[in-house]
Amino acid sequence: MGYGLVSRRPKRADARRNFDALVAAGREMFAEKGAQTSLEDVARRAGVSIATLYRNFPTREDLVEEVHSEEVEALCRAADDVAGREPWEALVVWLHRFVEYIGTKLAFADALNRSTDGFQAGRRAMRAAAGPLLERAQEAGAARREVSIDDVLRMISGISTVEYVDEQQRERVFRVALAGLRAERGSDM
Repeated sequence: MGYGLVSRRPKRADARRNFDALVAAGREMFAEKGAQTSLEDVARRAGVSIATLYRNFPTREDLVEEVHSEEVEALCRAADDVAGREPWEALVVWLHRFVEYIGTKLAFADALNRSTDGFQAGRRAMRAAAGPLLERAQEAGAARREVSIDDVLRMISGISTVEYVDEQQRERVFRVALAGLRAERGSDM
């Protein structure tokens, strides 16, 4: 994986298929039922035995960290994917993807030990991937120069963790945050 993230994904094709099935099932189950999802249910959804699950992920935390790592890697790739767009648009599109990531992460945030090397590597990877998007928007005069990528990620994380009446309200609040990030000369989002 790029951006300094380490995966424990096996090299053998059959083992890799089981590993990938377990991670996909874990992602789905955590999103549906939260971090306390039964590992037996994860194994069943993946179509593997519980022994195969434990061979790949000796602890629940190992599975949670792998799911988190893959989500962060996808988020980092999304920054690469939008980098060719106009600077403000690239930043906004990526921030929308970050909001989706936050929603996924909330499902298992309690089980994720924020002091682990994996979690810290994920934070560094996200800042490294999104930092250039903010810098390009700042250089283009589209984003406020005094904010850092850490400021932006904290702001978006904060507004993403609140319950909203509906998706329209969530989008309005997101747009208000973007308006605060936008440089004074521009107002279209």
